[in-house]
Amino acid sequence: ADPTPLGRDAARWALLHPAPHDRPRIGGAENDAHLAQRETNPLFRVRYAHARARALRRNAADLGFAPEPGPLASDGDTQAVIPLLSDHPRVLTATAAHRAPDRLARHLVAVADALAPLLPTVLPLGDEKPSAAHRARLALAEAAGTVLAGGLSLLGIDAPDHL
Repeated sequence: ADPTPLGRDAARWALLHPAPHDRPRIGGAENDAHLAQRETNPLFRVRYAHARARALRRNAADLGFAPEPGPLASDGDTQAVIPLLSDHPRVLTATAAHRAPDRLARHLVAVADALAPLLPTVLPLGDEKPSAAHRARLALAEAAGTVLAGGLSLLGIDAPDHL
């Protein structure tokens, strides 16, 4: 089927996300799945995670604090993201060596899914003052947002700051 009705970004994702041995699902109801802005759409999850990371930076600036690397609390929300970010250079190398953009696409989905539980813990709640942990979580979210934006850019897909 012709992917052009999906638009540039969704069409690229539909063609690049499946593994080489899978056929891209394009046409009919599959088009709706590629365009839907909900959790079942992997492209939406990646773009949403990137946009939320950028929004956190803007909101933190409004609260008067900036990202700063430092010790993170040893909760599962932060620990899931770190290995994926550390693995990013290896994924890029493997993607280029094997000419397999699907590897990068699946890695971006994994980063976005690992970032999702961290997002609500980045900013202080209520009258709480920003702590070193908030600054460190913001730095981690910003790093993940940078990985997502760079990965989408390599795939030729826009990474909007607002959704």
